[in-house]
Amino acid sequence: MEKKSFKTESKKMLDMMINSIYTHKEIFLRELISNASDAIDKRAFRALTDSSLGLDRSAYEITIERNKEANTLTIRDNGCGMTQDELENNLGTIAKSGSLDFKNENGKQDGLDIIGQFGVGFYSAFMVSDKITVKSRALGSADAFVWESEGADGYTIEPCEYSDYGSEIVLHIKPDTEEEKYSEFLDEYRIRELIKKYSDYIRYPIKMSVEKTRLIKDENEKAEETDKDAPKYETYTEVETLNSMVPIWHKSSDEVTEDEYANFYREKFYDYEAPAKVIRSKSEGTVSYETLLFIPKRAPYNYYSKDFEKGLQLYSSGVMIMEKCADLLPDYFNFVKGLVDSEDFSLNISREMLQHDHQLKAIAKSIEKKIKNELAKMLENDREKYEEFFKEFGAQLKYGIYSDFGRHKDVLQDLIMFKSSFEKKYVTFKEYVSRMKEEQKNIYYACGDSIDIIDMLPKTEAVKEKGFEVLYLTENIDEFAIRTLGEYDGKKFINVCDDKLDISTDEEKEQIKTENENAAELLKFMKESIGDSSVNSVRFTNTLKEHPVCLSSEGGISTEMEKVLSQMPGNENAPKAETVLEINDGHSVATTLKGLFATGEKEKVAEYAKILYTMARLISGLPVENPTELSNMICGLMK
Repeated sequence: MEKKSFKTESKKMLDMMINSIYTHKEIFLRELISNASDAIDKRAFRALTDSSLGLDRSAYEITIERNKEANTLTIRDNGCGMTQDELENNLGTIAKSGSLDFKNENGKQDGLDIIGQFGVGFYSAFMVSDKITVKSRALGSADAFVWESEGADGYTIEPCEYSDYGSEIVLHIKPDTEEEKYSEFLDEYRIRELIKKYSDYIRYPIKMSVEKTRLIKDENEKAEETDKDAPKYETYTEVETLNSMVPIWHKSSDEVTEDEYANFYREKFYDYEAPAKVIRSKSEGTVSYETLLFIPKRAPYNYYSKDFEKGLQLYSSGVMIMEKCADLLPDYFNFVKGLVDSEDFSLNISREMLQHDHQLKAIAKSIEKKIKNELAKMLENDREKYEEFFKEFGAQLKYGIYSDFGRHKDVLQDLIMFKSSFEKKYVTFKEYVSRMKEEQKNIYYACGDSIDIIDMLPKTEAVKEKGFEVLYLTENIDEFAIRTLGEYDGKKFINVCDDKLDISTDEEKEQIKTENENAAELLKFMKESIGDSSVNSVRFTNTLKEHPVCLSSEGGISTEMEKVLSQMPGNENAPKAETVLEINDGHSVATTLKGLFATGEKEKVAEYAKILYTMARLISGLPVENPTELSNMICGLMK
């Protein structure tokens, strides 16, 4: 028997295909099953014009046979088969695709969807086998042929006996090594797993004989058995269909129940709960595709860790080509799970990724819009469910506003919520603005570790006293997101602890301005006595009601942002907030300071200034650099 050489630079090309093109060895089974499905498609298509070549729809099938003793795996189909010339051309020429030729000849016909395009997938089998034997008999032919190869050295073709139309591929699986366990591909459960993962929606049944056990029931045995009688079992084989065939997303919405969606989601995306929201869509155009998306009820355990991977499953005509396509989801919607399926994807040679980036971008943009609209509907129509969702994933939406220099704020700002001083419930910016007082110009917010702590801030009390609503920002990302937004509906966001806070009347402003001018030397001395470069100034205020002192911030970094930045790993030199020490002009401490300075008791004034500054830092939740000094000063006052 004459061995033929491949019609390309065989060894170099084949080595590249099995060692470089495919990311995972397990992909070989997907490729061979996809080729078998294509062969059946071609037979069904030809039967449209010649009924003698076809079968009843239910008779088309792909079978898998394992033989651990012989170390072989067989994939068999009753498709169109191949002639001797087709074996020569399709298998003897690497990267020659019979499927692509057929597709080009017949165009896009109704019901015709050929998966294979490149003629490369077949050779992926050499990743796991050291010998491949292909028997095939073409439609309408009385002759069958066998193609055999052990790799890049070449192949043989000769006549053989094969009773049915179609093809049979026998892989002789490589022996196990220390690095690779090839025998796993003869394991029943591993094959089940791979078919479920990649080929679950091949439109023809994929069948395999599996071993099962059953209890032996002997009708002649006595009705009464003693405890010593052990149950008897026997092993038998049964042919099972391993794939679902019809994707759930190809069924019309009224054919699928909520339970079926929930079961599909749990099985495919490894969640123990049903999803909070199911989103389906179908698009037709330059790239036609279907999407089935799920919003989880709970964040996965690793959601906020570096181990979490975003991405949607990518299918081409029901065959999974990528488990997590990150490019289909923006980071701020990375919690969404689901899939995209299209027969129009331009795949690369290994069918593992798209060739044209613009296809992904167009689909991703559509998906982003769909997710946003569905979340907005949930917010409007099912507030309770949306609030539960927001507790789980709201921080990610806020991060989306802050990231990329605020490029996505218009997409996300109406999905954001904060609890507020109005009933201590979640409110949106739209709701806040709708009930602003006529004289209110700004949206006010305050930051802290909890709502209770925020309510104790002197400036929070002052703003609430004026009848203005205050948003409570309790997460690290909150103020960064708010600062990125800057304003909403023309209303600026103002931190109640910011020096820009303006809630006084004109008369009150003029009065406190005069008071600060008269006490300019005292205030300058107090600033110098504090000795902290981050304190820009000390001044009297009339907005603190009963509170003696507070710390407000100037510039782009607030005291809360300083706290967050200083806690980040490796950020010991984080920027500090520029602050103003504000002293209540109506409090007795102001009277005491003015009296002491007037009588020349500057040492006491300096000591009191340090105590007041430290108190203000504690109120703001900032660390005290020298607690011992504070303790000594307070003890000195108690003598």
